[in-house]
Amino acid sequence: MAALGKTALVNVRVFDGDGLTEPRTVVIDGPVIGTDPAGAREVDAAGAVLLPGLIDAHVHLHGPETLDALARWGVTTGLDMACWPHELVTSLRGRTGTADFRTAGLPAIGPAGNHVRIPGMPPEAVILTPEDARRHVEARVAEGVDYIKGVAEAPGDGGPTVEALQALVDAAHAHGLKAVVHAVTVGAYELAVGLGADFVTHVPVNGVIRPEDIATMQAGHQIAVPTLIMMEGAVAGRAPVDGLLASVASLHRAGIEVLAGTDANAVPGVPRAVAHGESLHHEFELLSRAGLTPVEILRSATVLPARAFGLADRGAIEPGLRADLVLVDGDPTADITATREIRGVWCAGEQVTTA
Repeated sequence: MAALGKTALVNVRVFDGDGLTEPRTVVIDGPVIGTDPAGAREVDAAGAVLLPGLIDAHVHLHGPETLDALARWGVTTGLDMACWPHELVTSLRGRTGTADFRTAGLPAIGPAGNHVRIPGMPPEAVILTPEDARRHVEARVAEGVDYIKGVAEAPGDGGPTVEALQALVDAAHAHGLKAVVHAVTVGAYELAVGLGADFVTHVPVNGVIRPEDIATMQAGHQIAVPTLIMMEGAVAGRAPVDGLLASVASLHRAGIEVLAGTDANAVPGVPRAVAHGESLHHEFELLSRAGLTPVEILRSATVLPARAFGLADRGAIEPGLRADLVLVDGDPTADITATREIRGVWCAGEQVTTA
């Protein structure tokens, strides 16, 4: 990994959130984007495209190798949706020369749903009552989590009760934290939306999201993280992906904010092992099939998740922001597969080895 210093990327076209600029110079000044190229090492990008570091809005961290895998593919921030024990989270905080992350820590789950069977899931993840839910949030807040994650199941599928999940969401909000709720069936999605969750992650595998739930999401400014690559694996051999794409298309047509997330993980017993980093580029391709334009997809992995999760120091290429950057060949605003053509990645100004 290259040492921190000052680097001037010249003749680079910058994705500004709406399109590409004319060729210009971007200065990497230590960990941030600077303005003065004086004394900088000059790198001629020869018209290549510079993107803000990509943000995967749904990953699972297992160790430092997870962060390194994300970074190699231009994912400079991973939003973790379940990482435990707390000691593991602490060991990953503040690492340099690799991807940054935020985390929900231990998720809140029901007593008989699929998550309770994940190897190593601790009993304290299970919430049975509203009081359990409030204690869960208090414990996560004490650990310094960045948001709260709960798992909704359709009635009868072994998830937490509606009352417990509502208490979880309310307690998160009372502590100034966002609430993310997992939902993989039509019934669970209805429940998650009705709770007032800030984010609903996944899309149903057994049907298309109901129009009335989409209307509720519109009214409540709720955000969707479909994780199509994971759901594609969940329905493999049982159903076509058309229904998954139809749900995302409906969300998109309704103007609901859609964030790119993958559910990247290496956990035994889940529907699909999803590779960290590379999978986000496949997610982009699936979002394209669902009707999002290349610019909308780029926004779904840069400025939009940064804004939605309160990451004010990233998501755009502007002076003073973190120098989280991805240099690619081609034009990803016209062909989203160009995000795979990675020439360089910087995490807080430190250039890392690419895939």
